[in-house]
Amino acid sequence: MALLTPLFAFLYHLPQVYKWLLKPYYVASLFMSIAFLAVRKTPGVCDHLSTQREDGNSCDFDWREVEILMFLSAIVMMKNRRAITVEQHVGNIILFSKVANVILFFRLDIRMGLLYLTLCIVFLMTCKPPLYMGPEYIKYLSDKTIDDELDRDSRVTWIVEFFANWSPECQSFASVYADLSLKYNCSGLKFGKVDIGRYGEISKKYKVSASPLSKQLPSLVLFQGGKEVMRRPQVDKKGRAVSWSFTEENIIREFNLNELYQKSKKIIKTKGDKVRPGNVSVSPPTRHTSEQSR
Repeated sequence: MALLTPLFAFLYHLPQVYKWLLKPYYVASLFMSIAFLAVRKTPGVCDHLSTQREDGNSCDFDWREVEILMFLSAIVMMKNRRAITVEQHVGNIILFSKVANVILFFRLDIRMGLLYLTLCIVFLMTCKPPLYMGPEYIKYLSDKTIDDELDRDSRVTWIVEFFANWSPECQSFASVYADLSLKYNCSGLKFGKVDIGRYGEISKKYKVSASPLSKQLPSLVLFQGGKEVMRRPQVDKKGRAVSWSFTEENIIREFNLNELYQKSKKIIKTKGDKVRPGNVSVSPPTRHTSEQSR
């Protein structure tokens, strides 16, 4: 079953996967992922490679190479169990394929290993995964606008994602957050994003660490009346995020989005309306202790 679920998910999203694979970043990543396979199996090239096979066939994997590939395949399967999007599945496969290539090339010839490792470093420094460019109902906030937006109307509830463009987790979560905004955005429930990699003061003010070691990116914070009600992931006393999966189902359940949406969509802004604080207040789930309001 652990094998079938990722397979079915991959087949279901196959048309979308084709679109991704045609982008330059993924085309280059694909070629780098199969580099060792191509070298080992290409006639005229593999004939000059060393091998530990008893039959001396240098154009086929020896037992140690198979062992390395099987071990890394098991790691990919374990990592993909926690992947929430197809992008994460594909990203994990590409990442560990490159790791396998580094190990196999170094084992084959240290010069080939150094060459491949150099290519990986250059690729990492010069190429970034394509950002999500699909439809969304999200307002991008800055250090100059976030406070004004949160305090503009106390009837409006905000869900704000604190993210950084360099974070792979944030890049993978972008499509999930966009889908949520399309389903739940209304006059009384707004979705926002703020890049704390760009606006460091916001990171300090709202206590969201941009350090990769903190594991706090992305962070979702629910604001009502301009005050924080809850956030995910929660942060322990050491400043590290408590492990939490950013699936659409988890977010809907933890933030009570269905209930919040039903109450929030009834708000219709008119010129004669008076602000009534707490009109759409929704308490977070009782099994979790929500963070104190700022």
